[in-house]
Amino acid sequence: MNNPEITKSQLITQLNNWGEGKISSEQLQDWMVTFYDPPEVIIGQGESEWTQLAMHIIMNEYEIAKTEKFRVENYRLAIAFAQCTEETFDKSKHLFLYDGFSD
Repeated sequence: MNNPEITKSQLITQLNNWGEGKISSEQLQDWMVTFYDPPEVIIGQGESEWTQLAMHIIMNEYEIAKTEKFRVENYRLAIAFAQCTEETFDKSKHLFLYDGFSD
């Protein structure tokens, strides 16, 4: 039996759906909980180490943060982070973590 897998494309689709108002913050978080929590789910298989790490950080943050802290207007920062390279990883991570949520 194959383990379930989340691709970068699937993650970006969910983020776009949220940013475009097709799903709510609660629905985004429910998706993250459903697909990030189970240890058998493979995240970003075949992607670079940096992309896999970014995907884990994105999914973890949206899983644990309070939905009222989500900044939907900055959803593109999560997408940019998921598409980062080794060279842009640190900057993309910083922008996502500090501008993607209100505190």
